[in-house]
Amino acid sequence: MIAAALRRLARLVVFIAAATAAGSLLLGLLFGASPLRALTLGFYGVGCFLMLGGFFVGNRGPVRVKSESLGSPISPFALFGARQMRWATLGEQDETINNSAVWIGLGFILVVIGLLVDTRHPLF
Repeated sequence: MIAAALRRLARLVVFIAAATAAGSLLLGLLFGASPLRALTLGFYGVGCFLMLGGFFVGNRGPVRVKSESLGSPISPFALFGARQMRWATLGEQDETINNSAVWIGLGFILVVIGLLVDTRHPLF
C-alpha cells in the first residue's frame, strides 16, 4: 500500500514538474529570459503558490454549508441568503488535512527543484 502511494506521488511530482517546466520555458521564451532563469522562477513561483494554497486548504474550519437558499426578495440582504450550517465529519476533516499536506509537500518539492536549478546561488 505504501509503495503504491509513493508511486502515485512520484507520478504527480513528475507531472507537475514537467508542466511547470514547460510553462516556465514558454513564458521565458515569450519574455526573453534565459531558460535556466525561467525554470528557476517557474519552480519557485508554482512551489510557493502550492504551499500557500495548501496553507489555506488546511485552515478550513470545521463548519460546512448544509444548504443554501435565497433570502426574501424584499429583504435588503436577498443576495446573501439564509445558510444552514453543519459540523464536518471526521472523514471530511481528515481529507482537508491530507489535501493540505499533499499541496504543501508538492510545493516544497518544487521549491527544492528550483533551488537545484538556480545557478545564481550555488548550493555547493
